[in-house]
Amino acid sequence: MYTASTAFLEALTEAGVSCLFVNLGSDHPALVEAMAEARATGRPIPRVITCPNEMVALSAAHGHAQASGQAQAVLVHVECGTQALAGAVHNAAKGRIPVLIFAGMSPFTQEGELRGSRNEFIQWIQDVADQPGIVRGYVKYSNELRTGRNVKQIVHRAMQFAHSDPKGPVYLMGAREVMEEETAPVAIDRAAWQPIAPAGLPPEGCAALAEALLTAERPLVVTSYLGRNPAAAEALTALCRRLGVGVLESVPNYVNFPADDPLYQGNQWNQPQQNPALDAADLVLVIDSDVPWIPTVSRPRAGARIFHIDVDPLKQQMPLWYIPAQQVFRADAATALRQVAAALEGRAPSPALLEARRAHHAALHAARAARLEEREAEPVGAITPEYLTACLRAHIDERTIVVNESISNYQATIDHLRLTKPGQMFVSGGGSLGYHGGAAIGVKLARPDATVIAVAGDGSYMFSVPSSVHWIARQYETPFLTVIYNNRGWKSPKLSALAVHPSGHASRANALDVEFDPPPDYAAIAAAAGGAWARSVKLPQEVAPALEEALHAVRAERRCAVLDVWLPHL
Repeated sequence: MYTASTAFLEALTEAGVSCLFVNLGSDHPALVEAMAEARATGRPIPRVITCPNEMVALSAAHGHAQASGQAQAVLVHVECGTQALAGAVHNAAKGRIPVLIFAGMSPFTQEGELRGSRNEFIQWIQDVADQPGIVRGYVKYSNELRTGRNVKQIVHRAMQFAHSDPKGPVYLMGAREVMEEETAPVAIDRAAWQPIAPAGLPPEGCAALAEALLTAERPLVVTSYLGRNPAAAEALTALCRRLGVGVLESVPNYVNFPADDPLYQGNQWNQPQQNPALDAADLVLVIDSDVPWIPTVSRPRAGARIFHIDVDPLKQQMPLWYIPAQQVFRADAATALRQVAAALEGRAPSPALLEARRAHHAALHAARAARLEEREAEPVGAITPEYLTACLRAHIDERTIVVNESISNYQATIDHLRLTKPGQMFVSGGGSLGYHGGAAIGVKLARPDATVIAVAGDGSYMFSVPSSVHWIARQYETPFLTVIYNNRGWKSPKLSALAVHPSGHASRANALDVEFDPPPDYAAIAAAAGGAWARSVKLPQEVAPALEEALHAVRAERRCAVLDVWLPHL
């Protein structure tokens, strides 16, 4: 029996989906039957990954897409399951992650008129007026499957939206009667459903930018997520090295530029001071960045020329956004950088100017490196995030991928990991905590040869639903290491309050309702839920041997490990 559900699964396979992360409900009998039929007959379908929590499912699809470049699919039930996707929808939207979300719907008949008609009390309770409205503000495309006859066309159209810049999540839904409908197979020409081709710079814009990069005294690139495409990171590295252009990462979501290159000027987050590289630049190229600087504390110097390149330079999901750019281009970073490199073929800054640029950036880079080196010394008392990260760095090789949700320790982890290759680190790109656990599973599914390490704050760890995460990881053999930067609470709300009220009552209070003290036994949660190796450490001398043991569990024993590291109290 070939049904709309059969066509749906077939379309996902055609579209390159390798994993279907599912949280099944009473609205999915047709899909359950179609999956069972496929296994019985040998019909190919995506690998089905059962996820006891919907946010974990979407976070796993998020991580898989970051590692593979290919949208995966998530299957949830009606409006309850859609709501339970929670902040993962926000993360996928803000992180520009392609993913297809499919939700069931309550049946639209109640007297047996069609197969799938209502037969359980819950189907009246779960019927809502505007189910797609739950996610409408976060998805690029939404639609309802109304007949089995064009299910495949709608799935491929949705995936075309998901993979076209700016990439993002898409949402489909279908009622039981529709998904049960018998239909004829439809042949799809995949070539007719390709994403929109990357856009480039207009010739006059390319010429103006090339000339500016050639003549500026202190040119600087600011980027956040250019490294999501390794080809763009490689093009940026080649161009900057050729011209002596510095690179500053602002709120980096990926490895955008080698951290050991003398042109690298570090990364900025919420530090309450002016960034020196930004202050020195007379030309700033903002490319693929949502928050290139925070104007209340740090901004380019007066008179600096600013160019802006992004696949979404208007930031259409952000009601308030602007920078004083003299030229703005909607373009793909890799394409634009290759165009600029071609425009500069055979041309170079004067030898004196090129040497001055390189010397300026190298001096700042060296001074910064020396400061970081000092912070990595083994502490006498409590474990510091800098020391912990330096110990972790010793175990990172080219086959290691870091999933980073360290939040108040983003600065320390990115500073001291010193990553150099695109694809070595992923951050959610959004602001909803709990991404790292599911994402680590998705990354491991996409890259089974990689060692996956998740670094997380203790608050992020609790948001990640570790009981579900570690059950899934054991069930589907996706072992990874989690290192918890445990300061016994939510440090970020405290820092935010003190930044606005530095001398207020909060600055003198003994408690601010953000503490987890005493904390849960985080490592034991993972051990109970998924048989993970588990340990808590509180002394500096315990860190190195604990990391050795943890990574042995992941690499040799093929099971997850959770290392709960106590840092100074928030």
